[in-house]
Formats: sequence, C-alpha cells, structure tokens
Amino acid sequence: MSETYTVSLSVRQLVEYVYSSGSIDARLQSADAMLDGTKAHQRIQSEYGEDDQKEVYLKADIVWGEGLQFAIDGRCDGLLASGAVPMIDEIKSTRGDLVRVKEEGGLPVHWAQAWFYAYMYARDNAVPKMSVQLTYVHTLTDETIRFIREASFEELQSDILGMIEQYAPYARLRREHELRRDASIGQLPFPFHTYRTGQRKLAGAVFKSIEEGVSLFARAPTGIGKTISTTYPAIKAIGQGLLQRIYYLTARTTTRAAAEDALRLMESQGLRLHAVTITAKDKICFQEETRCEKAHCPYADGYYDRINGAVLDILREETLLTRPVIERYARKHRVCPFEYSLDLAYAADMVICDYNYVFDPRVSFKRLYGEVKKRTALLVDEAHHLPDRGREMFSGMLTKAPFLALQRELKGQHPGAYSAAKAINDYFIARRKLLGDGRPSAMEQEKPEELIMLVERFTEEIEPLLEGDGATWLDLYFQSQQFLRAAKLYDARYATLTEVVRSDVSLKLYCLDPSELLKGMMKGYRSAIYFSATLTPLGYYMDMLGGAEEDYTISLASPFDSGQLDVSIHPISTRYHDRGQSYRPIAGIVHRMIMSRTGNYFVFFPSYAYMNAVHEAYIELMDSEEMPPGDRPAVQVQRSDMTEEERDGFLEAFQPGGERSLVGFAVMGGVFSEGVDLPGDRLIGVVVVGVGMPQLGLERDALRAYYQQRGNRGFHYAYVIPGMNKVLQAGGRLIRSETDEGQLMLIDDRYLEQDYRRLLPEEWLQAVKNTYSELLD
Repeated sequence: MSETYTVSLSVRQLVEYVYSSGSIDARLQSADAMLDGTKAHQRIQSEYGEDDQKEVYLKADIVWGEGLQFAIDGRCDGLLASGAVPMIDEIKSTRGDLVRVKEEGGLPVHWAQAWFYAYMYARDNAVPKMSVQLTYVHTLTDETIRFIREASFEELQSDILGMIEQYAPYARLRREHELRRDASIGQLPFPFHTYRTGQRKLAGAVFKSIEEGVSLFARAPTGIGKTISTTYPAIKAIGQGLLQRIYYLTARTTTRAAAEDALRLMESQGLRLHAVTITAKDKICFQEETRCEKAHCPYADGYYDRINGAVLDILREETLLTRPVIERYARKHRVCPFEYSLDLAYAADMVICDYNYVFDPRVSFKRLYGEVKKRTALLVDEAHHLPDRGREMFSGMLTKAPFLALQRELKGQHPGAYSAAKAINDYFIARRKLLGDGRPSAMEQEKPEELIMLVERFTEEIEPLLEGDGATWLDLYFQSQQFLRAAKLYDARYATLTEVVRSDVSLKLYCLDPSELLKGMMKGYRSAIYFSATLTPLGYYMDMLGGAEEDYTISLASPFDSGQLDVSIHPISTRYHDRGQSYRPIAGIVHRMIMSRTGNYFVFFPSYAYMNAVHEAYIELMDSEEMPPGDRPAVQVQRSDMTEEERDGFLEAFQPGGERSLVGFAVMGGVFSEGVDLPGDRLIGVVVVGVGMPQLGLERDALRAYYQQRGNRGFHYAYVIPGMNKVLQAGGRLIRSETDEGQLMLIDDRYLEQDYRRLLPEEWLQAVKNTYSELLD
C-alpha cells in the first residue's frame, strides 16, 4: 500500500485555483490594498456583537482517493452567533467598482472561500445548517453591501468535495513529481570530480545554515564556484525534507544564466527538479505595448480561464522552465508569459528571479503562506547590491513636472482631480521659493506631512479616472502610491531630500538604512544565504543587511595563485578636479599595455564622461603615432542606452586568437563589470581607473551623516566601501579559472593609502609587481 501523501494548503489557495476566471487587469492594483483592506476588516469587525468572534482559525483533513489526504486551513473573518443559525462572515475590500459584485450577487471565488469555512465549522461542531455572508467594502467611500445564503451540511460537503475533485489532478502531479525529485536528489553526486579549494567548505556552511534555520554571510571569491556551492547543498536540503522551495535571487539577468547552467549540469547527472526563471514583464511581453488589459492583449483576455491547463501541461512535460520554454507554452495556451511564470513559481521547487520578488513589498510573492515560507531558503547572489537596491525599494520620490502637466490636461474636465494635481504643483513651487537661489538642495529629518496629505487626496481623486484614456496617468498614480508607502515607513532611518534642477523640483523620502525593513521582508523564511565575491568587509554587510548574532559568516581565500596575476599600481590622481590632467597619461598607460601583447582588454572608468574623455585621448595618441588602421587595436565603447542585443554583441567580440588586440572601454558598476565571464584568452588584461567612488551628491551625503551619527565612519560607509566594491568586481573579470593569467592595472594614488589598500584582496596585494609594491608592506 502506497504511503499517504498530505497536501497542505490554505482555503484561499484551493478556491483561487478552482474558481479564478476572467482576464488580467493590472490597472487598479493598489499599492496599499492590503493596508486599506485591514482597516476595512477592522471597521466591520468592530460592529460584531458580544458573542461573535473574529479571525477564527479553522481546519479540516479530507482523505481523497488512494494515497491522498488534504490538510486545509484558514481564518474566517467572522463567526456570528447571534442568529438561530451560525453565520460565517467573509469580508472583501476593494478600491474598484462594485458594479460587477452587485450584478453577480457576490463573486464565485469569494462564495467558495466562505462556503469552505462554513463546512469546516459545521463539520467540527456537528451543525446541520450554516449561514454564509459576503460583506463587500469600498475602501474609499466606505460603501458596504452584503449577500447572505444558507446551506445544509450535506450541501456544503457536496460542494467542498467537488472543489477537491478539481484540485486533485494537480495534487497527484505534485505527488508524482516529488517522489521522482526526492529519489533523484538522493542519488545526486556533486557534479564535478573534485571540489575546488574552498568549495566543500562553502557548501557545508550553506547546508549547516539551512539545517539550523539561520542566515549565512559568505565572501566567496571568483573561481570557487559559488553558484554550484550554494545550489547543490540547498537542493540536498530539499531531498532531506528540510526545504520545500529555493529562491535564487539575483540583481542582474547575467547572473541568472549561471544558476540555470548549474541546474542543467545537475540535470545531466540525474536531477529532476522543477525550476522556473522569472523574466521582467517588459522583456517577456509578447505585445509591442505592455498593457495588461483584455481589450489590448489577447494573452490577458481570459487568462484565468486557461491558466490551470497551461500549468499542468508544462509541469508534466518540462523541468527547467527557462524563458524560451515559458514563451513556447505561453503561446500554445495563449496566456501572458509573465503572469504564467509567476503562477509557475508557486508550483516550482526552485525559482530564479530578481531580488524584488522577495524584498520589494510592491511585487513580492503575495500567495506565499507561512508554512511554505518556513520551508523556503533564499540564495542571494551578488548580495553586495542589496543595500542600495533595498534603499530604492523602500524610498519614494515625486517631481513637480508631471503634476503640472496633468493639471493642464485636467483643466475644465475633472474639477476634483484638477485641484488635487494643482495643489501638489503649488506645494512644489512654494518649496522651490523656500530654498531660494543658490540652494539647489536640502536635507531634513522631518516627514513632509502637508505633501503627504495632498498626495493622499490626489490618489483618491485620480483613481476613478484611470479607466480607458486615464491609463496614461498610471505611472504617476503608482509613483504616488510608492511615495505614500514610504511615508508610512518613515522613521529615524529616513531623510527628506529636496532638489531643484532649473524649474523642476523633486522631493524624495529616502530610506537611509534598509536593514530592518529587509530583515522584515525576510521574516518567516527558514534561511538566507548572502554571498558574493566582494562581500567585504563582512561586518559592514551584516550591518547593511540586518544580520543577527546567531547568523554565520565565512570568508574564503581565493583558489587562484597570485602568480597567475600581474598587478601594477599607477599613482595618478583621478579626483574630479585633477581629471583633466589625467586623460593623456592614462591613455598612454593603456596604449603601452595593449601594445605589449596582442589580446583582449577591458578598461573600466568611474563615469561615462571620464571614459569618453580618455577614449578620445587614446584615439588621438594612436593618430599621433600614425598607426596604420590594420595595426591598431579594435576599440569598443560602452553606451548607456545599449540594447540587450548590443550588449551581447559587445561581449561576443571578446574571442581568443584575434590577429589584433581588442580593447573595451566601460564603466564600473555597469553591465560589463559584473557577472561577466570571459575565461582563458578571451580577456588577458584589465585596467581600473579610479577607486569607484560614488559621485558626491545629496543622497550619499545623507548616508554619510546618518552613519557618522550612529558612530560609524560615515565617509567610509557612504563612499569608500561601495566604491571599492566596484573596483573588486571590475578587476574580478580577469582571472576566472585555474589556468587563467592576466595583467591588472590599478590607476589612482589612493591605492597607496591604508584605507583603500585594506579593502584590496590579499592575492592582488601579493601580485603587485611594480616598484610601488614596497609601499604596500
């Protein structure tokens, strides 16, 4: 007799699977829908009688067929005992129009949810008949409508078993897959013949952290094989029942490819795992214009009527659900490929996606319930990006110009929305006057209460106009919602930044320290593994990312020998006021390096302007030497507006064995300085110009003041460490394997200073070959 397979899920998960229907319409998905819903629930629940209960936990175990048992639970909003028949009250709040709700007498998926709660209560308490009430509340107008039905226990049970019957095929598919998956994991060897130096240590630390339910902060230098060293032990943890799901989180598309490659390698050795890659909506959308409305997109129209079949089909036939695979099945079933990938994420064993889907409250997975989170681990790749990404996730900014444009557009048409937009524009004008001439920016610790109230009114007035032609105002509406969300989070870890650029004004609620908010978004997950080749100093990143005392840290030595690297330091000042004098000397250094050996080179700069100026000096130098075109190195220059195809072509040019050298001019912190793998003779030399210092500005100065006030070295936290991280990433493009060799040039006199030197890798310092090595002792 086969072992019983328990399907644990919430009432809401089940009824949404069975009853969801219709089309995607992303126009009115409010950023604050959850908060408003809480307020609406609390208002309705405050009207309950003395004997009534709210937030009642209910559960039921239902045996289904051979070997399946459903463990279903949830909380009903209200259990009302004042009438002759017990009543379940299910409260639903919305900012949208209630017309459809009134026409249909309540939506089927909501009736099903309340019906299920009524069944569970009746079954537990041997109640022969139940009353069910749906309460709909409009969060802006407080309009409330109710619908009531009664049903016998037999009627309830019949409907609930019908729901289970429709869900059962998916449950059986998951059961069969998990049996195959776990068997394959049990037999899965480490996918290489031997462990590289440090690899076994990192893999062991990852597994131990997951096993103990703590986080790990790992500095894992280039060459260790950090992708396989984190994914392999996490997958083993699934096989041992510690985990149900893995999220592999990345900051860039390029690093997702490494995770997919690792899975392909393990699949070639027998692994059977469902893994989905989520691609940004604007990149994967099939339409020329991304408008998620049924009138504009056939893949949005009727999406929910087809999605269950599409999910079952791909899960039966495929394992690695990469972008091309998802696109193929999305066209087959005529479903939106982006929403399809999100729905697949709830069924997959591993999800490869951007940080946003876990850490950003605007787009984080909304249907990830507590029990699933407890059995989910986060693998956070290139974690050095997360502090700055986190700051942006929790900040909100508005500018004057869009409100002025909207004010003009609405004049004479919609008085309420017009006056709301005008009031915000007037506020910005007053703010600009308050700053006065000669003061282009200001930093304050107080929250701008007046503006917040004006923005609240604006969102209420503009929201009813967002249908049809009003869709063009959606971006401003969502910016306003993000601003209001930041205002709700605003505390001592925030600052209000105002900047004036010509006639325009911007005001930003800037999250200086996202550590607690990131920690809050991570709450409930079993473990988080933060790793990067440049997660240094570890104490700094633990501080930035909300590390706890019980968390582990590990810092691994480079697996490469310093003899593979030839490092030279050239103490030329690249400070802003000295740059004009540095163009020609730097061009000369680059020229000599490239002419010394034919091959491929990268030169990285702190800004596009600096890069373009040195590039011009480099071309002038070759012209002055009257080099024939055939003898000149080929030159590629990064642009800020390059398409994905152009970026791919830029890197594709770095091939070994060319008859003449190739030099790529690029910026630090850009797409070519991180997550790029050019092993062997595809890259033999790298020049890093400057110390990666972020541009002096209001935001960085606000960070410096904040961390200085906390007792840290403010300038170090705001400028030096983030800058040197870019240097390490850029220089890290050079040595990618045990057989690579190359030349690294560091151009800046600050590399001779202790504050900067101590942030350089030990293998770089040991490889300094020019006369400045004695100054580094």
